[in-house]
Amino acid sequence: MMLDKALLSSVGATGNRIKLELFYDVISPYTWFAFEALCRYQSVWNIDLKLRPTFLGGIMKNTGNKGPMLLPAKGQYMFKDLERNQKYFDVPMNVPSDPFEMIMKKGSIRSMRFLTWIDMNKPEYLEEVSRQLWMRNWSRDEDITQNESLEAAAKKAGFLDGDLNTALASFETPEVKKRLIDVTDEALAYGAFGAPWIVAHTADGSESFFGSDRFPILAMTLGEEWLGPNPLSSKL
Repeated sequence: MMLDKALLSSVGATGNRIKLELFYDVISPYTWFAFEALCRYQSVWNIDLKLRPTFLGGIMKNTGNKGPMLLPAKGQYMFKDLERNQKYFDVPMNVPSDPFEMIMKKGSIRSMRFLTWIDMNKPEYLEEVSRQLWMRNWSRDEDITQNESLEAAAKKAGFLDGDLNTALASFETPEVKKRLIDVTDEALAYGAFGAPWIVAHTADGSESFFGSDRFPILAMTLGEEWLGPNPLSSKL
């Protein structure tokens, strides 16, 4: 028997909703898995999901962490593991032709500033623009550093031309840059050393979770049930 949407929307419908923050950067493939899973669970768990655009490069630098591109054995494992996770989470991921250049040379600072502007001014588009940027770099091997790419992602998400022109003219202002730094500092204050970094604010306080493989433990903490990566297709 398949779970229908009406049943899912009633799960966890009573009681105060738990604030769940996802600190994320679209340069991270594992964060895409966590992002999609949490977005699917917004109508399943008794949570208010808050997306927090963050600069992963700043987290790595401040904590002395090293990405898999700098550790050959870890990088080799990661590509095999991404294929498994792609199937498990049902996310259309494809490893780009030159992941080292994409991650280590081009980076994501402009993309994350763009998403920060959206969070500050047009938050209703934040989820879908984030998704479209992941689709561009981790599915279609497209550059996400150029204005043309940011524009294409925003248009795909339904941005109006006037709003888009304002965004492109304003996303690298000092105010936006400071907001991204501040949110990255918030993640660091919660103990972040990588992404995805998930913070659950329960009655017992705040608890942090790293990675896209902690969902059963997160569900236990929330007093919810983990129904797999896509609860809309899970079986009772």
